[in-house]
Formats: sequence, structure tokens, C-alpha cells
Amino acid sequence: MEQMRTFDLRTTPLREVNTALHAADLTGDFLIEHPAGAHNVAVGLSAPVKVTIDGHVGYYAAGMNQHADVIINGNAGTGVAENMMSGSVWVKGDASQSAGATAHGGLLVIEGNAAARCGISMKGVDIVVGGDVGHMSAFMAQAGRLVVRGDAGEALGDSIYEARIYVRGDVASLGADCVAKPMRDEHHSELEKLLKAAGFEGDDTRSYTRYGSARSLYHFHVDNASAY
Repeated sequence: MEQMRTFDLRTTPLREVNTALHAADLTGDFLIEHPAGAHNVAVGLSAPVKVTIDGHVGYYAAGMNQHADVIINGNAGTGVAENMMSGSVWVKGDASQSAGATAHGGLLVIEGNAAARCGISMKGVDIVVGGDVGHMSAFMAQAGRLVVRGDAGEALGDSIYEARIYVRGDVASLGADCVAKPMRDEHHSELEKLLKAAGFEGDDTRSYTRYGSARSLYHFHVDNASAY
């Protein structure tokens, strides 16, 4: 059995840690201790490894992730899992703004709350937030699913394309071209699978509302000019 390799950011420079995590044919489990809010921890991973970060991280943790499963035992700063392609990123605490921004795939779980612009311009990622999300979440969201077990701030889904949003709590306001949509059997099934994957399988999917694009802004029309 391969032994977990441990890095301590009090004694090992972050650049050296990230370099080690980019080694060719990388396998196994890794632990990063005492991150102390460092930025760019475990970025650009492209191997099917498990990385546990034991503490709070700063900007862009686990950004550009591919294949790896990253667990953050703490809070995450701006842009966690930004531009993620595959794999998973699991934040045990809260996340700052722009969590999962532009992400193309994989699963991002935030057990606590996420600040403004969660899932901005998401392009295929699945994001599950255990608490609330801030304003402008899923702005220009093109594909993927955003699940919010709590409340959503103002302008949810502004200028949304084909992404789907599920919210259990209250929504302060909807953004341009975002509307509530009916929950059909396929949506209950989809939501149930997402909640189970994120460890929230006890939720009743009937308590959620689905939101998506009204598709009135897909093509420019002068009558809609004020909405752009």
C-alpha cells in the first residue's frame, strides 16, 4: 500500500509543493499541512490523485484541476476550482467570490456558503453549495448545474444560457433572461443524483425550484436592448 506523502507549508515552499504535484506519472494520496491562507495551492493538477489541504487557502486553490480529487479542510478564497476541467474539489467550509468560475467539468462541492458570482460563466461543471450563494451567481452560465441548498442573492442567473440552477431557499432577484421553470421527472432525477454525490441525499427534491434561460436574449433584438 502506497504511503501518503505529506507537505508542510511552514517548511516547504509552495512552488516546491506544486512542482512535486506535477511530476510525471503521479499517483497516490497527498496531504498539505498548514496552508495558512496561501494562494494558488494545488493548481493545475492533471493526475488522478487525492490531495487533502488541511486548513484555509487563499486565491485560486485547485484551479485548472484535471482528474484529481482535492479536499480543502477549511475556507477557500477567490476563484477556488476556477477553470476546473474534471475531477472534484470539495470545500469543507465557505468559499469567497467566483467559486468555480469558467469551470468546464467535474464536481465542486462547497459545504458552507459561497460569496458573489459563484459559477460565473460556468461551462459544464456541477456545483453544489450547502448554504447560500451571493449576488450575480451563475452570471452568463453556459452549461452545467448549480445546486443551492440555501438562499441566492440578487441577479441570479443573469444572462444565463443552457445551465440549470436548482435553489431550495429564497432568491433575492433573478437576473436578465432568467426565469423559474417546472420541475419534471428528469430534473428531480438529475437533482437527486447531484445531491447524493455531494453528500446531501436526504433532501427532498420537491422543495427545490429550477431556474433557467427564458431564451429571449439569445439573438439581439432592438426591443430587448435595455436588457443587455
